Parts: sequence; structure tokens; C-alpha cells
Amino acid sequence: MNAMTPVPTVPNDWATDQEVRWCPGCGDYAILKAVQRTMPDLDVARENTVFVSGIGCSSRFPYYMETYGFHTIHGRAPAVATGIKLANPELDVWIVTGDGDGLSIGGNHLLHLLRRNLDVQLLLFNNEIYGLTKGQYSPTSRTGTRSPTTPFGSVERPISPCAFALGAGGRFVARTIDTAQKTMPDTLKRAHAHKGTSFVEIFQNCIVYNDDVFAAFTEKKSAPLNQLWCTHGEPLLFAGGTKGIGLNRDTVELEVIDIVDGDLSQVLVHDEKNRVQAQLLVGMQFGDFPMALGIIYCDPAPSFEAAVEAQRESVVAGKSTDLNALLRKGQSWEIKAKELRPI
Repeated sequence: MNAMTPVPTVPNDWATDQEVRWCPGCGDYAILKAVQRTMPDLDVARENTVFVSGIGCSSRFPYYMETYGFHTIHGRAPAVATGIKLANPELDVWIVTGDGDGLSIGGNHLLHLLRRNLDVQLLLFNNEIYGLTKGQYSPTSRTGTRSPTTPFGSVERPISPCAFALGAGGRFVARTIDTAQKTMPDTLKRAHAHKGTSFVEIFQNCIVYNDDVFAAFTEKKSAPLNQLWCTHGEPLLFAGGTKGIGLNRDTVELEVIDIVDGDLSQVLVHDEKNRVQAQLLVGMQFGDFPMALGIIYCDPAPSFEAAVEAQRESVVAGKSTDLNALLRKGQSWEIKAKELRPI
């Protein structure tokens, strides 16, 4: 299949005629609209675009995008997406998953997708709960979370999706929020432009089973004080520029710095190619620190399918690709029918 020539589109061109079936007020609606608004700006053809999902509320996504799509099985969206991309590297492949689908049964598949660096965009909706199966705790649920499977509160420590992505060798790691409608398209555009696996964690409110779990840094009153938007080459400031993030040279740990008289000398400047800095940012304990958002890490490397294709070309270089000639090359045998004798 050859890449289709893109034609101008508008957001509605990317929406299907299917009834969107999420709970009223679910954050998935906002994410869907942000993606549909972003697609016309990417200069891609719908006929050359594929959305792949696993199982969960988020995984209904392919039904609502006017593209090719695969609603696969639990946790296996990365495996299916890998097959699609290797079969036709020119396809524009997106993976939509959730904290349960991607980090529980799908954790092993996600790990290998990240370390291989397949050129896909992966959107992980994190609502810290299993929404589709009625509110069980998930790998990202906080310690103490009460649910049908943890009626006395979870005793497990949660996974940080972005820390997982960095630890698995991810080359692009970003965070955003379902309600960040002004900035989410820019994050999605950066993810799409990145050649390799782009991992985007999206904090998504589950209004039924885990409502307002992110309110401490998403509500209008709390957001300015508790959101740290990371911009490459800019100082790491928050709370209206009155606070910043610095590095304690003795403990080699991050610390919150009060900005006095505009002095930014102790404030770190965000370097999206610095993996150590990225690991420190995603490891900040919310409450003592703000929530790091935006493009946290971006350091491109050759993609998996490009390496596979280059290897294939080197192996077949100078060799015949005529299958008919190959089957008839070298020794041959003529088999003659023997006279059948009665037993």
C-alpha cells in the first residue's frame, strides 16, 4: 500500500457516524474532541491512518475515528500495532490504551514497544481505576484506594506511567490533562512529529468510579499553584512564576524554590533531552511538588521498523527477488510413479 496524498480536512471529517458511548461527563469525550481537532493539522490522510486499541473504556476510541481501526484484545494493542507498522511502515499508527489495559495485562507488551522504539503515537488514558469493569483498583490506583477489589483500601504502591516509559527506554514522554483543551493539540502534534514511540499520559477523570481524583491539580483554583508545564529551554516555574524547581547539590534531589526579586539563578532550565532530569521530574511526589506536565523528555533515535527495513534491504541486496527462479534454482529431482503391486 502506498501512502495516500493528504487532502485538506476539518475536525468533523475525522468523526464517524457511531454514537459515542461513554458515561456523561467522562473525560474521554474531551480527549476524543482534542484528537479530532488535531488531525487536520497533521497533514495526514484518513485512508493512511490507523487507530489501535485494547480493552477498556478508552479502547472504544477507534469506533469514533473516521480512519482504519482495530479494537483488539486486552493488553495486546502494542503487538497488533507492531505487526501493522512492520507490514506497512508508511501507515500512521496510533495506539489508545488505559492504565489497566496498558500497565496490567499489557505491561509486558508496552515495555517492548517502548524499548524497540516503533514509530507510533501511544495515548495512555490514566483515570487510576478500572472503569469498564465497574471500579476495581488498577496499577496506578493510589495506596488506600477503596474499590470492589480493595474494600479496605489498596496496600499496593502505584505505577507511575511516565517513569515506566522512561525506564523501558522510551524516547518521547509527555503528560497532559483531559481538560487541557488549549494545550493538548500542541502536545499531540509534537508526539506525531517525533519519529519513534511517542508516549503520552493523559490524566482522565472517571466521573463514576474515581471522580475528582486529580482535582488537587486540575481544578481552576488549584491548577495555577500545582501545575508545572515543562517547556524546553525555559526555567521550570509554577504558581504564576513565584516558585520554581531547583536541584539540591548536596542531596542531588529536586527542591521547590521561592522566587525573590526575579532571581532565577537557582531554577533549573528544562532540557527535554536530559533523561536524568526527566526521571527526577516524573518522580516528584505531588503535594510536596507540583505535577510536571508537557513534553518531559524527547530525544529521538532510529525507529524499529526503519532498522528492520534497512536490515532487509542489506540482506537482499544483489540477490534475485524472482520467487519463481528461486524455486527452480540448484538441484532438482524427478519423481516417477512406481508400479502399484497388490499386498
